[in-house]
Amino acid sequence: MINKLRRRLTLLVIGVLVLVTAGIVLSIDIVNRRNIDASARAALDILAENRGQRPDLLEQEPPEGQEPPEKPEGTVPAEEQDPPEKPEGTVPPALQEEPRRRNERRRGFDLQGGAASLASLANAYTITLDEQGGVTAWTSDRADLYSDEQIQAFADAALATGASDGCLDTQYFRLTGSGDSRLLVALDARLEFLSARRMLRATILVASLACVLLSVGAYLLIRRMLQPVQASFDRQKQFVWDASHEFKTPLAVISANAEVLKSEIGPNEYLGYIQSEVKRTDTLVQNLLTLARMDKGTVAVEMKRFNLSDALMGVALPFESTVFEAGRTLETEIPENVFIRGDEAMLQQLAVILLSNALKYSDAGGRIRLSLAQKGRGATITVWNTGMGIAPENLEKIFDRFYREDLSHNSEVAGNGLGLAIARTIAQAHKGHIRAESRFGQDATFIVTLP
Repeated sequence: MINKLRRRLTLLVIGVLVLVTAGIVLSIDIVNRRNIDASARAALDILAENRGQRPDLLEQEPPEGQEPPEKPEGTVPAEEQDPPEKPEGTVPPALQEEPRRRNERRRGFDLQGGAASLASLANAYTITLDEQGGVTAWTSDRADLYSDEQIQAFADAALATGASDGCLDTQYFRLTGSGDSRLLVALDARLEFLSARRMLRATILVASLACVLLSVGAYLLIRRMLQPVQASFDRQKQFVWDASHEFKTPLAVISANAEVLKSEIGPNEYLGYIQSEVKRTDTLVQNLLTLARMDKGTVAVEMKRFNLSDALMGVALPFESTVFEAGRTLETEIPENVFIRGDEAMLQQLAVILLSNALKYSDAGGRIRLSLAQKGRGATITVWNTGMGIAPENLEKIFDRFYREDLSHNSEVAGNGLGLAIARTIAQAHKGHIRAESRFGQDATFIVTLP
């Protein structure tokens, strides 16, 4: 039981760690993609306003309608002239220029926040389109990366979307103008997406390593936390084992003396009470010993192939007389030749426990049914009975040791609450499972699944 609790807690912690790690990685990836998207669209806004040209790649143009001033012959370019002597204390004209303007001329996109870094790394290009969507001209700062066919294919794909802006794979686009003056501005952000993928891989690697380390730490911590519980449970099992053995001798002595008294004084009401209680206590001790042996692993489960149909019929036939005397009806639905691998004696004991439980809690004149079904290589044993059934909140509790419903405490039904616990232990020893189903106030069903 402690091992099962340890496994469940460990799996729960690992599951939470995996979900948290996956959430963190996914969040980082989403944030990176959104940042790229926002920066790309901001860069497109700037490129569209400048008709697709990079400001930092442009020379200053004269105002519209004016021709650039001609340079007089013999004029030495300013950059080749010797700098004029600066009077002391005079601030150079370049330093008198407004800082914001100098920044704009020198760095272009830097004033646009995230768009600056993206525009400086991404490949920007513009496409001039005619009315039919054909490419009439295109320009790019990295023309060597594209061909006319690629540009036309991209233009066709962008126009096919029917949107004025969007993203195709790693390329963002913005369509402006109309008619023959349509301009398609594009920004290829494949380098940024590649960088984001690399960051995602690194994040996954680091997060996975952290998840593994935290999982190992959680397992060690849970194991240490449950050590006192494990020690207490081991002491409890040892006490049950020792007490059961100690009870056997005095019970045997009481039973033997009761038989001697019966032979000397004949039948006696009080002597009958003594023998009845001795018998009930002896059954309790035997059940405790069975559970103790199973807990210790000293009960050998002989797994061999046998005919489960014959084994269950061997239990049901002798039980019919007991059911008949109690005023109930026993029905059997057992097909022939259902073979499985398991311990025949232990599975017969399981069937006896379930049939006895059904007889105890069935109503007067009620029905009991034992059925068997083949399930692949395994089988399913079902025991059903009419009666008060089991309350929904008790369907799992009834398999706990010494647990009995309030109904059984208030009735004259005999029992010590160990039968179903033994049945579950037998099912688990066969790698199987037992569960209870009930329509409260009508019936109860116990289903044993064997692999």
